[in-house]
Amino acid sequence: MFNKIWRSKEQSNFSIEYTKEDILRQPVPEHVAIIMDGNGRWAKKRSLPRAAGHYEGMQVVRKITRFASELGIKVLTLYAFSTENWKRPKSEVEYLMKLPEQFLTTFLPELIAENVNVRVIGNSNQLPEYTRRAVEKAIQETKHNTGLILNFALNYGSRAEITYAVKEIAKRVQQGDLTAEQIDEEVVASCLMTKDLKDPDLLIRTSGEIRLSNFMLWQLAYTEFWFTDVLWPDFTEQHLLQAIAEFQRRGRRFGGV
Repeated sequence: MFNKIWRSKEQSNFSIEYTKEDILRQPVPEHVAIIMDGNGRWAKKRSLPRAAGHYEGMQVVRKITRFASELGIKVLTLYAFSTENWKRPKSEVEYLMKLPEQFLTTFLPELIAENVNVRVIGNSNQLPEYTRRAVEKAIQETKHNTGLILNFALNYGSRAEITYAVKEIAKRVQQGDLTAEQIDEEVVASCLMTKDLKDPDLLIRTSGEIRLSNFMLWQLAYTEFWFTDVLWPDFTEQHLLQAIAEFQRRGRRFGGV
């Protein structure tokens, strides 16, 4: 269908542009995961505080969520705050912790109207009470929605997730509910935070970094990766179409021929 390889640029100068109709001629990925990177650099380039970049990034989340729903994507997982992000300056962490409350408070009526189901993976125990309260409210008020699953990875780290899964399996063995011989990939997957979700088909990372940064290490085993130099606040619907177009060109054999 497509005969040109598109290489992303920091500016929105596409070598080839796609429409929603172009993309919908072929199956779209069911589960798209995004490492939203580059908010701070976006702000620095404009001599703005880093908080300004995070605010702009939040607006992009709203736009991309809406568009993903229009495309028929079933799950959109967004890496919002990692377990390593606590190392950032206190003022920046405090601002980042307020963003879910701000985003979900203003966006929740639209999420409900658009039939979006909000979910969260990560350790919520360390989150401030106001953040937990906003997240729990969004989960509760959208739990019966049957459209796009908007899954935030909040205070999430894949190694911590896998460590928890190992402990849970060890507990089951200790209690006699499971034998060592019964432990297989399905058992491990059933103990992960994403146990009710299909593994991602497509991973997008913005800002030019080419690494996973402790994100869904188990789940991304056979995921297609798409990296772009575009900073997250500059990410547009066209960038998402470009990523999906590249995904549609690839042959996914899962180790077969």
